[in-house]
Amino acid sequence: MKLFKNIFARFWAFWGLITFVGTFLIIFIPSMIAYLIPGRKGQIYFLQVAKCWMFMWLTLIGCRLKIRGRENFKNGKTYIVIYNHNAFLDAPISAPYVPGANKTIAKKTFTKIPLFGWFYAKGSVLVDRKNDKSRSSSFDEMRRVLQMGYHMCIYPEGTRNRTNMPLKTFYDGAFRLSLATGNEIIPAVISGTKRAMPIHKKFYLLPLPIELQYFPAISPIGKDLEKLKSEARQVMWNAYVSNPLNDIDPSAISFAE
Repeated sequence: MKLFKNIFARFWAFWGLITFVGTFLIIFIPSMIAYLIPGRKGQIYFLQVAKCWMFMWLTLIGCRLKIRGRENFKNGKTYIVIYNHNAFLDAPISAPYVPGANKTIAKKTFTKIPLFGWFYAKGSVLVDRKNDKSRSSSFDEMRRVLQMGYHMCIYPEGTRNRTNMPLKTFYDGAFRLSLATGNEIIPAVISGTKRAMPIHKKFYLLPLPIELQYFPAISPIGKDLEKLKSEARQVMWNAYVSNPLNDIDPSAISFAE
């Protein structure tokens, strides 16, 4: 049974790759129109195209996506949205499902991929993590994004979680941004992607359900960096371990800073 599952998962990963590229080529030209539409309207249009793309692709690979908690985004407010990160599946489903215009902090290296790099750059604040000047300028750019009325999406774990713990230790960036700007943080938890695309198994994909849940906003007012970071991480930790899609026994693991 295990052998059959592994063979199927690798075949399904190949199907996932083919359909990812195929559906991207379908939406590529429509998505590039966003460069011709100035400001917020162009970004919202771009994200709607991205959302259509993800709906097509997730349907084709059998990963049904459920969204919860969108009511936590209040009209007229701009948020810093933070996500956990377990698999490549996380990135394409995060930003398109945020209510309203947004951008994501992202690696500059991906812009070198033909065609996809233009799509990637449109939705991102780009950073070269090995360059101190790039990190500093990306922080300033994220502040400008928030001032323009866009939400800012960040993965505070930095990279995909390769540990056996529900969450890695968080970096400070998202929380320093919140303290510097006063923008509230909305914790978001992606569940099921670690089972659908395990990080320690190469070229592996299973058609399993995925869930994205947004939680009530956390204000930075009256908090220092560590308090703000710990509060957000606690919310995400509790939500992750209690979601059955993640197949974790909550009694077997306790919160760790």
